[in-house]
Amino acid sequence: MQRVRSIEAIFFDGDQTLWDFETMMRRALAATLAELHRLRPEVGRGQPGLDVDSLIADREEVAAELRGRETNLERIRLAAFRRTLSRCGLDDDGLADHLNTYYLEHRFSNVLLYPDTVAALTSLRADYRLGFLSNGNSYPDRCGLDGIFTAVVFAQDHGISKPDRRIFDIAAAQIGLPPERLVMVGDSLTKDVTAAQEAGWRGIWLNRTAAPCPDEHRPDAEIATLEELPAVVESLASRSV
Repeated sequence: MQRVRSIEAIFFDGDQTLWDFETMMRRALAATLAELHRLRPEVGRGQPGLDVDSLIADREEVAAELRGRETNLERIRLAAFRRTLSRCGLDDDGLADHLNTYYLEHRFSNVLLYPDTVAALTSLRADYRLGFLSNGNSYPDRCGLDGIFTAVVFAQDHGISKPDRRIFDIAAAQIGLPPERLVMVGDSLTKDVTAAQEAGWRGIWLNRTAAPCPDEHRPDAEIATLEELPAVVESLASRSV
């Protein structure tokens, strides 16, 4: 019987899927705090409410306030630095701009790709088109993955974020394939897997931490590392007719 490939392209999430964004972010924020202390020694080290966790909290608070009005993540981060400085009695837009630029430079200067990322993508490129679909702003070309993806879709560029199925429709249109020919790989059951399935794609859950899968989610496949992905996709993509 003829074997028909039913998957032609694989889209990937970025943060916590291809690279360790959490660690990258926290290191960059720590470096940015050190830069703030260098520029403004009067802002004391160890000051209550001025540590990495408080910077993250400021960012989350600002993002919640701007939801529906601002989608650009770099501008949200800038507004968060302004909030932090204001809490410290420093209403200085120039300093906030500098800290934002400094943060982004440091975030991308020490990218932490997972050890299985490059080998898996290289293997899959031989047989499938690869796409990138992210709610974040970690650009593949700044993370050592330039030229890997046929389609790159950032939610912030469209004002629509996963799990909204419209961002999956945009990604499908950009790569030029119907949803039944696409698969999404990511670490989020809600935003990557189930959302993709609801858009007519297949969803593969990358579960690096061996977390239990809630009953309401039914991924088409589950993997612990990207090393497993080529064989799993081949199993899903090839069927006898």
